[in-house]
Amino acid sequence: MKYICSYATPVGPVFIAEENGFITSLGFSAVTGAENRETALLRQAADQLEEYFAGRRQTFDLPLDTTPGTPFQKAVWAALTDIPYGQTRSYRDIASAVGNPKACRAVGMANNKNPIVIIIPCHRVIGANGSLVGYGSGLDKKTALLELEQKYK
Repeated sequence: MKYICSYATPVGPVFIAEENGFITSLGFSAVTGAENRETALLRQAADQLEEYFAGRRQTFDLPLDTTPGTPFQKAVWAALTDIPYGQTRSYRDIASAVGNPKACRAVGMANNKNPIVIIIPCHRVIGANGSLVGYGSGLDKKTALLELEQKYK
């Protein structure tokens, strides 16, 4: 069974979904086909998000399931989790990290399909020139997340 709950955050409401003991999505819009019910795992994820937004958590410790992703997307998402809190990397950096330095656009597409934002920190990926580009949830949220991390770094 898939469960979902919404939680208030400083960047707006987030929706966290869980299935079979794994977080399957975290985003700014609701997931369909899930029962609206808080589970212990969803509460744990919400608590960790609250700690993140309060500057008391820099990494997450939750079971994640990215099964629907392609092998390339999963490699990109894994590389994103290696970006330290309060730091950024370019799309080119991530492409190189996954062994395909010319795949900058594909990295951007993989970021756009990231099912578990914030926890898999696609907001930490910026343009090669340092510009804030390409955040599916809106550049205002990307800016807020990066500013939050700089504040507590």
